[in-house]
Amino acid sequence: MTDPLAQVDWTSLWLTFRVAGWTTAILLLLGTPLALWLAFSHSRWRPVWEALVALPLVLPPTVLGFYLLIAMAPDSPVGRLYAALFPDRTLPFSFTGVVVASVFYSLPFMVHPLMQAFEQVGRAPLELAATLGAPRWARWWHVLFPLARRGFWVAITLTFAHTVGEFGVILMVGGNIPGVTQVASIAVYDEVESMNYPAAHALSAVLLVFSFATLWLVYWLNRRQVAHG
Repeated sequence: MTDPLAQVDWTSLWLTFRVAGWTTAILLLLGTPLALWLAFSHSRWRPVWEALVALPLVLPPTVLGFYLLIAMAPDSPVGRLYAALFPDRTLPFSFTGVVVASVFYSLPFMVHPLMQAFEQVGRAPLELAATLGAPRWARWWHVLFPLARRGFWVAITLTFAHTVGEFGVILMVGGNIPGVTQVASIAVYDEVESMNYPAAHALSAVLLVFSFATLWLVYWLNRRQVAHG
């Protein structure tokens, strides 16, 4: 009897988790201040920024991937800047390009949970800390962020899981290069195309278990937050 684990494409799976890890780390750094501004800003431009952040939720992945591919082209401003910094590299069809595309595509999955968590905490604890003389960074680091910690866990979990499941954006920007841009979702598609169903089933089963565990963790965290007020 064939070992199911022997059918798993571990190279594509490891590449997938690398992309998801880098994407999550970058979005945690970029998404936290953006979510903080969206949660507490009274700017008239806030709805515009909220719409831009949420755009990947409704925009077809191939459309987003197409425009990112154009933006990363070697003759574009971004492409020329990248070529000046890294003369022997290009963004399209590279690991770095895939990570950049994933950052744009997974942005709402980091920002929205954080924004909701910050809004639930509200301004009152921050104002109280301000009356006690705490500087702004201390109010965020020692008051807001600890109170919103479950929001951070949900945002990190959802962002990582969503990146693991990406297909269209990565295919448009990164292509299908084994060991470089061929993530697990694309590897499954390739196995089905070649009618290698045992390998497709093995890799799909790993992704299915991972996705279920991720959703279970998110719902468990949400229930704990409700139970503890």
